[in-house]
Amino acid sequence: MSEFTAKEVAVYLYNEIKRLHTLTHSAAAKKIEETFNGSFLVQSENGNKALPEEVLSHLKGLSSQDITWNPGRQAWIFKGSAPDTKEIERPPQNFEIPTSVKAQEVPENASVDDSSLYLNRELGWLDFNWRVLAQAMDDRHPLLERVRFLAITASNLDEFIQKRAGGLKRQKAAGIFDLSPDGRTAESQLGLVQREAGKMQQSMLRVWNNELRPLLEENAGVRISFYKDLTKKQRETLDHYFIEHIYPTLTPLAVDPGHPFPFISNLSLSLAVKLKHPNREAFNFARVKVPSNQPRWIELESDSYAYLFVPVEEIIRQNIERLFRGMKVDSTCAFRITRNADLRRNEEEAEDLLSMMSDELRERRFAEVVRLEVEDDVDPNVLELLKNELQLSDNTNDIIYQEGMLDLSACFTLAELKIPYLKYKPWKPVIPRPLYHEEETGEEQTVFDVISKGDLLVHHPYESFSGSVRRLIEEAADDPKVIAIKQTLYRTSDDSPIVKALIRAAEKEKQVAVLVEVKARFDEASNIEWGKKLENAGVHVAYGLVGLKTHAKVALIVREEGDKHVTYCHIGTGNYHIHTAEIYTDLGLLTKDPVLGHDISNLFHYLTGYAPDQHYEKLLVAPMYLRESFYELIDREIEHAKAGKEARIIAKMNALDDISIIQRLYKASQAGVRIDLIVRGHCRLRPQLEGYSENIHVLSIIGRFLEHDRIYYFENEGSPQVFIGSGDWRYRNMDERVEAIVPITLPKLKSRIVDILSNALQDNRLAWDMHADGSYRQRQPGNEEVHNFHNVMMDDTQK
Repeated sequence: MSEFTAKEVAVYLYNEIKRLHTLTHSAAAKKIEETFNGSFLVQSENGNKALPEEVLSHLKGLSSQDITWNPGRQAWIFKGSAPDTKEIERPPQNFEIPTSVKAQEVPENASVDDSSLYLNRELGWLDFNWRVLAQAMDDRHPLLERVRFLAITASNLDEFIQKRAGGLKRQKAAGIFDLSPDGRTAESQLGLVQREAGKMQQSMLRVWNNELRPLLEENAGVRISFYKDLTKKQRETLDHYFIEHIYPTLTPLAVDPGHPFPFISNLSLSLAVKLKHPNREAFNFARVKVPSNQPRWIELESDSYAYLFVPVEEIIRQNIERLFRGMKVDSTCAFRITRNADLRRNEEEAEDLLSMMSDELRERRFAEVVRLEVEDDVDPNVLELLKNELQLSDNTNDIIYQEGMLDLSACFTLAELKIPYLKYKPWKPVIPRPLYHEEETGEEQTVFDVISKGDLLVHHPYESFSGSVRRLIEEAADDPKVIAIKQTLYRTSDDSPIVKALIRAAEKEKQVAVLVEVKARFDEASNIEWGKKLENAGVHVAYGLVGLKTHAKVALIVREEGDKHVTYCHIGTGNYHIHTAEIYTDLGLLTKDPVLGHDISNLFHYLTGYAPDQHYEKLLVAPMYLRESFYELIDREIEHAKAGKEARIIAKMNALDDISIIQRLYKASQAGVRIDLIVRGHCRLRPQLEGYSENIHVLSIIGRFLEHDRIYYFENEGSPQVFIGSGDWRYRNMDERVEAIVPITLPKLKSRIVDILSNALQDNRLAWDMHADGSYRQRQPGNEEVHNFHNVMMDDTQK
C-alpha cells in the first residue's frame, strides 16, 4: 500500500504538465512509476501501464481551466504560455550574503595577540546562519529542502538569541567590562548582535513571503491561506473545528487590578487582544496563548490544491469574539517572546549536580525576556503595555516587528510533506561490508569477530549507525561473554535503542556504567529523565563532573575470551543518537586495541571516581593533555617548515575560536606551513592576511548533511599523523569539557580519512571560501565538473 494519496499523485502530474507543456499518457505513466514506485499504475485493456481513475479524477479537478486532453495525441496540453527552455536560474558566480562580522584594520607590525587579528565569535555565528539561509534561497536545492533550510535558520536563531544574546545581556547587567578577543565589551557586542539578528529575521520573512510560499503554491500545490481567501463552506468548516477542538483548550487571561500580567512561557505564540466594554472608555487587555498541543497548520479539503493549510492562530483570531462575549474586540495581534537560557550556577558550591540542573531548568522558565517578536501593525496601547510588563525597550533592539508569520520554525512540518519529487532522493546508509549479517555473507560472525580481524572506521550517515555502533552495544547487551559495558551519553534520542540495550544489559546482571551529561544545553531535562530510568534498572549512573561537561563519545565493552578479559571500544566524533546519525556526518573507530582499551578504562575511572591525574598512552584527553598535545603537533610542523621540509596541517571541525591555537596557526603560516581549515561554523581566525595568514585557507561546507566530524591531519615530514574525536579547536573543548581524541594508525584507515579531507577541499558546490575580512563567497563550478562533497561520499560508499 502506498504512503501517498491519489490526490498527491495528481498534483505531481499537474505540475509536470505545466512544466513540460505537453505530456503523453505513456510518459506520465513512466514518471509515476519512477517517482512513486509504480504503486499508482493499473493495466489497460491492451496490456499497457495506465493511470487509475482515482488519479485522473483528481487531475481533472485541478486542471479544468488550463489543461486539456488531446485524444489524437494521447496527451495533456497546457494552455498557458510555452515552457521556458532556458536552464534553471543559478545563483550568480559570486553568490553573496551579508557579512555580520566587523573586521578591523591591522596596525603595522601588530603582534599575533593584537585584537584586530580576530573576528567576533557571536557575529561569526550569525554569518554561519546566513550561509544556512542561503540554502533556502538556492534554487538548486529541491523546494521542500529549501523550506527545511528556512526552518533550520529560524530554529538556529531562536537558540542563538536564548543562549548568546541572553549571555551578553547577563554580562552587561552584571557590569562585566572584560573585552572579547576582538576588543569589544559585552554591551557593544549585544548592540551589534541584536541589530544583525534583526536583519536576519527580516530576510527570513522575505524569503518566505516572496519566494518559498509562492513556489509551494505554484510547484507543489501547497497553499497557505487566510480566512479572506476561503470559501464560505471552508470558513464554516474551520469555525466548527475551532468550537470542537480549540475553544475548550483556550484560557484567555485578562490583565487588570485583579488579574496581574500572566506568565508567558519561552518561545510560545500568543495573541494580544485589546478589548473595550460598551459602557467604559478605558481599554482592557487579554492574552490568549496559542495551544502548543494543536498543529500549527490546520488542513482543509480543497478541490484546487493537494494541501490547503490555515495557520492555527488565524483560526483563533477569526473566532476571538467567542472568548469575550459582552466585550468589543478592538484589535488582535500575534506576539512571541524569547527568554534567556544562559543561566550560570556555581557548581563548586552545589551538593548535587542533578538537583542543581533541575533547579536551573525551573529557573530558566522564569528568566528575563531577551526578545519580543510582534506583528508590525500592533496597536500602540498594546505595544506599550507589553514593553512595560516585559521590561523591554525599542532603543535596545529587543523588539522585532514582523510583517507576516511569526516563528518560521513551523516550516519543518511543511518540509515533511509527502512530495518526493520536491525532496532530496532518499539516502539509505550502507552497512559496512565487514559487518554484513550472516544471510548476506553466508558466514556466521558476531560484531566482536569482525573487530578482532582489524580496526573498523565507520563514516555516518554514509555508513549505517544502526548496522555498526548500535549493533555493537546491542550485541554486547545480549552476549553472555560480555561482563561490563561503560558509555558516555551527551545527547540521545527520545526512543533511544542504545539506552534500552544498556538497561537490558543491567537486567542481565552485567556491570553497566553510564556517564549522563546533565549540562548538555537544551537536552538537560531529557538527560535527567534518561539517567533516572537507567538508575532504576540498576545501571551505575554518574551525572558529569563539577566544572566540566563530558563531551567525549566513547564506549567500552569488556568480554571474557578464554582466560582473558578483552576490551572492545568505540571512539567517535558524534553522539549516540540514531536520528542525528542519519543527517550528521561523523566518524567512529571500532577497535580492540588493548592500549586504547586501557586508556578508556582510565578515562571512565576519571569520570566516575576520583582520578584527576590519570594518564593515557594513546588517547588525547581534555582538559588535561589535549591542548598541549595540539601545541606540540603544530610546533613540530613549524620546525619542519623552517628546516625547508614539507609541512602541512589540515583540520576539519565545527568551529574555531581558541585564541592560543589561532596564534600558533598564525606563526605556522608565517613559517611557511600550508594550512587548510574546514570549519562549518564560526571562525575567529582571519585567513589570507598579508604577513600573518597567507598560507591559511578556510572553507565552510553547508549542504544536505550537517558537517559534524572532527579530523586533524599533520604532515609530520612525510609520515602523516591523523586524529579524530569529539573536540573542536575551541576554548570550551580544550579547557571546559572532557574530550577524547584518538590517533588513527592503520594505513588503510588513515588513507581513507585523507581521501575524505581531499574530497572536502575539492568541493565546488557546497563550499564557501572565507576571506580576510570575514566574508564568505560560495564556490561555483563554472565550466568545471560539479564536485558536490556529499554526493561524492554517497557515491563512493556504494562502490
